[in-house]
Amino acid sequence: MRAQRIWKVNGATNVGQLQSRLDNLNKRLNELESQHPESWKIEELKSSALSLSREIDDIRCAEATAALSELLRK
Repeated sequence: MRAQRIWKVNGATNVGQLQSRLDNLNKRLNELESQHPESWKIEELKSSALSLSREIDDIRCAEATAALSELLRK
């Protein structure tokens, strides 16, 4: 039996949930940048948004790879 990675990131179990979190982060970033352009929180949120977007990309790539592998097996 082949090992499979189960995607569960900070309580979120699918890309939709992660994308929603990323959208919320981006909204908050826009608000902070307009109110306090030099705030240290902006850099912190940008870092979180980048990390979350990488996780989303990893999941999407894994799903696409799995789908392609299944097609090639047939």
